[in-house]
Amino acid sequence: MTNDRALDWDAQAAAFDDEPDHGLRDADVRRAWADRLRSWLPARPGDVLDVGCGTGSLSLLAAEQGHRVTGVDLAPNMVARAREKLAGRDAVFLIGDAAAPPVGKERFDVVLVRHVLWTLPDPARVLRHWRGLLRPAGRLVLVEGVWGTVSPVGIPADRLTALLAPVAGRLRVERLSDDPRLWGREVDDERYAVVLVPEGPA
Repeated sequence: MTNDRALDWDAQAAAFDDEPDHGLRDADVRRAWADRLRSWLPARPGDVLDVGCGTGSLSLLAAEQGHRVTGVDLAPNMVARAREKLAGRDAVFLIGDAAAPPVGKERFDVVLVRHVLWTLPDPARVLRHWRGLLRPAGRLVLVEGVWGTVSPVGIPADRLTALLAPVAGRLRVERLSDDPRLWGREVDDERYAVVLVPEGPA
């Protein structure tokens, strides 16, 4: 992402958590995301890379479930809020590009990405890179969708599954539009999660 985009997200950081599915301030919304995350992440504590972590709401849920979290976001104000939110927990937050997280040779049990892939110019390349950040038997957890009716933005589930076709493995798609608890309201657009456990070496 460009610096201009980082500035846009920086400006949104102060109000970002006002959206029910961003801040997870409502107990029912928070519980709904915690339940989903529990079903997507390994049962045993592991290392989770939260790409495009924003203010760290999903990072916090993962940490509460016993996982060690590394969050990456391009917007310094988002990272600052995530650090505050997870102060004292087993978590570290880095400023960096979601397309190439600055984690060096570190590898993870889970790469968790929510509402980020659709913003990146070369999603196929980025997916290959994220897959390379996984340990053997690690998993990609991608939460995406298509929003808006006049000029929709996002990435449809069938396109994302096609992009993942070269990455052999077990793939599960979950429709999320049907669960208003996740969003704090009824939604009629396409929202979904893809969980992929690749097979073979990265």
